[in-house]
Amino acid sequence: MTSNSITDVPGIRVGQAERIGDGWLSGTTVVLAPPDGAVGGVDVRGGGPGTRETDLLDPRNLVERVHAIVLSGGSALGLASVDGVAQRLLRDGIGFPMGGPGEVVPIVPAAVLFDLGRGGAFANHPDAALGAAAYDAASSDVREGTVGAGTGARVGGLKGGIGSASVRLEDGTTIGVLVAVNAVGSAVDPGTGELYAARHCLSGDLPTLRHPDGAELEAAHAAAAADPALLKPPLATTIGVIATDAALTKAQCAKLAGIGHDGLARAINPVHTMFDGDTIFALATGTGEVADVLSFQAMLGPAGDCVTRAVARAVLAAESAGGMRSFREAFPSALDGSQP
Repeated sequence: MTSNSITDVPGIRVGQAERIGDGWLSGTTVVLAPPDGAVGGVDVRGGGPGTRETDLLDPRNLVERVHAIVLSGGSALGLASVDGVAQRLLRDGIGFPMGGPGEVVPIVPAAVLFDLGRGGAFANHPDAALGAAAYDAASSDVREGTVGAGTGARVGGLKGGIGSASVRLEDGTTIGVLVAVNAVGSAVDPGTGELYAARHCLSGDLPTLRHPDGAELEAAHAAAAADPALLKPPLATTIGVIATDAALTKAQCAKLAGIGHDGLARAINPVHTMFDGDTIFALATGTGEVADVLSFQAMLGPAGDCVTRAVARAVLAAESAGGMRSFREAFPSALDGSQP
């Protein structure tokens, strides 16, 4: 039985922590690799990225395996949350070995999204304590919606959030994705109110959806036109992780991460703008024979589709917060009343 989440990949765990209220609307998500790490890759496509340790993932560079990926709110300030995760890994003796017992350096690449001020206080951002809390909460259960790095997220004129999805291929390979959806672009077709990603989803990914009625669509356009946040220079960024139990090289992981951006492009329009720092990481936990070109090619399409599906699930799971309306609040007629 699968959970349709990134933790369907054996050995992957997810921890999330957030602060909401009293000027706060932000959080951190950590994707933990198995204790011996996972081969990592990254692809950065947005024009305004905020990242840490992405150069290390270049296939030309030394370190092969990473021990966690951190996704966080707080823009560049939110990179402070990574310190809490790294310190927890050090405490647990997990990291790149540098000598004797306990002498390790945790490898923790990270990316951040912009959510400053959405809870009321611009300076409130995830710090090392929140990163440590996310690490401590790690488990195989993945919360979706207005949680972790998706707490203060928005997508176009609606609330964004955390989403996850997975697929098992015919050869037994598992691929899982987790995304924090926070984009300048919209996840909704402005002409119909339909989620762009919905047509790419599998049975069970989403509740039954209909096109919303015309009155709701007109109201959504009016709300967007009057939203002061949309009149400011847009600042956003969608970030995520693709994980697999296949054995891949660093170069293959970089390619897998790049394919993830194809999945974003099917779910968000426009994507990769100068005001987004869109970044996708890839993790390969497999320790067996490295995938040959045919088996690797067979992974690429489903991996991109998983990203698209995860975006849809994030938007559907999000709850209204910080004056941002959720899809469910904006388009109640789109949801079949017989579904939860």
